[in-house]
Amino acid sequence: MTWKKENLSPSLPEAHGSIAVGMEGGFFRKLRYFIGPGFMVSVGYMDPGNWATDLAGGSKFGFTLLSVILISNMFAILLQHLALKLGIAAGRDLAQACRDAFGKRSSFVLWVLAEIAIAATDLAEVIGSAIALQLLFNIPIPVGILITVLDVMLILFLQNKSFRFLEIIVATLTFTIFLCFGYELFVSKPEISGILNGLLPTTEIVRNPEMLLIAIGILGATVMPHNLYLHSSIVQTRKIGDTSSAKMHAIKFATIDSTLSLFLAFFVNASILILAASTFHKAGMHDVVDIHQAYKLLDPVLGAKYAGLLFAIALLASGQNATLTGTLSGQIVMEGFLEIKLKPWLRRLITRLVAIVPAFFVAIYFGDAGTGQLLVMSQVVLSMQLSFAVVPLVLFTSSKSKMGEFVNSKWLTILSWSIAAFIIILNLYMLLTFI
Repeated sequence: MTWKKENLSPSLPEAHGSIAVGMEGGFFRKLRYFIGPGFMVSVGYMDPGNWATDLAGGSKFGFTLLSVILISNMFAILLQHLALKLGIAAGRDLAQACRDAFGKRSSFVLWVLAEIAIAATDLAEVIGSAIALQLLFNIPIPVGILITVLDVMLILFLQNKSFRFLEIIVATLTFTIFLCFGYELFVSKPEISGILNGLLPTTEIVRNPEMLLIAIGILGATVMPHNLYLHSSIVQTRKIGDTSSAKMHAIKFATIDSTLSLFLAFFVNASILILAASTFHKAGMHDVVDIHQAYKLLDPVLGAKYAGLLFAIALLASGQNATLTGTLSGQIVMEGFLEIKLKPWLRRLITRLVAIVPAFFVAIYFGDAGTGQLLVMSQVVLSMQLSFAVVPLVLFTSSKSKMGEFVNSKWLTILSWSIAAFIIILNLYMLLTFI
């Protein structure tokens, strides 16, 4: 393989190769060794930013944007497969690969863009967690925003445990969200025909500027750039052999783990939009784009006692889950692009403080409605940054000289570049529409 630097410091050195993998036994016995990274990646696909865009899409346009969630999820499955393949086959994460291929100046620019994406992600986590604290415990949002600084201590505690322990915590919180929305769907009794029609794309999405903005927000909230850096790194926590056969098996089972986890994320995202469509849109409430509104209206509109409570619990679990993976992404990006290693708690504190400043300002001066709009816009920012992670990823995994026998097949290369082009064109169209 023609990488400039053959020997790199391992990604996430404290966890690299820390989980032993056994390849004996049947299919499910082998699969259990690789279950975990997919859950950690799926967290980014159901964070509080998704809630804002899905609520807005469902209440304003009913089931129409359900197709956008489905298509975005398909994009995510393919792109996360490429990310994990890069990590396993080439032994480097996406940030390291970019630094190796593009040099210091280009790497610095890509690092800045990646940090903007992580800051936008963290902004959604801060606001989402603060809103959940207000809904559950009546804590004012500005105070809740300040409380989120304390999760630095939680991260520090968890990272002192094994990486496997971290994966279990994330999986537990993920299933909590899943169960909460299972109940929400049950009591909302959505129209099956509406759901099926919503899964089919329509040209109205492109022709309606307001619908297009929310659609791009959903894309940015679903296919998240920092997840590509994250996944290419955390798959290297598995201790596999250096043979082609061992890598092939690892790619196979890691892809299954990733795909199953992302379908779980699809269920959660689709559930939020379906819930908004079958309750608020159906009742003529087309302006329920704020999490506060949704929480207050769920119980009376549905006539269900615990709908609002479980909604808030799921939101808090979502915010805390995304906090865990956001820390790792920041560490991976900084170490990979700049070869700067900071203590995890310090890295987390810096990232969180960057997110707190705009969130606190908006909460003080614009109130609840302002924080809701900030959530949606943070996801549009993520979508704008996505191309700068997707293009290098497709470029590397389609290169025979860099991936060897694990290079993308011809059809996968064409499909990957088509997705990258679609993302770029969609964002350019949005900019031109605004101008």
